[in-house]
Amino acid sequence: MKRALMCRLVGLHRITWRATCSALTNVDAVADGLAWLVGDDEAVTLDRSTSYHGPDIVLIEASMKKKKAALLSLARLGQANLQRLDEELDLRLDEQHVLHFRLDMNRFINGEMTLAEVASTGQIKGQAKIEVYPGQSAQEQVRLCLQEAAEFAGTLP
Repeated sequence: MKRALMCRLVGLHRITWRATCSALTNVDAVADGLAWLVGDDEAVTLDRSTSYHGPDIVLIEASMKKKKAALLSLARLGQANLQRLDEELDLRLDEQHVLHFRLDMNRFINGEMTLAEVASTGQIKGQAKIEVYPGQSAQEQVRLCLQEAAEFAGTLP
């Protein structure tokens, strides 16, 4: 089943996850979670700096450009979240064919994949860049990608 599924990958250029962590956030837990999301510890970068007001902050980014790993990362959102992204596609897809979404960071640290309701602090930003060629419908390509990720999510442990 997995081989047949992977042979028909739709065009997912890349997936990127970003989190901004304050001094109160468990940075290691967020970094480990993002490494799990993209399937590669080496794909996670941490940038430690000081905020405008003085406290330390850590910017964490994880990105995957390999199609199979990017699709797996998207699939790890789970079937319910992928269905919600499909339903809210008009609100989440931009002109550059990037699908935008956010995860609740506290629930993520607890092992739950929950799409955030509104933009606020304590979230992990996700962006999935979809391949769309001339003559193709961007929304149809995104829907195919979400459908394939949902099928793949059903095979994950």
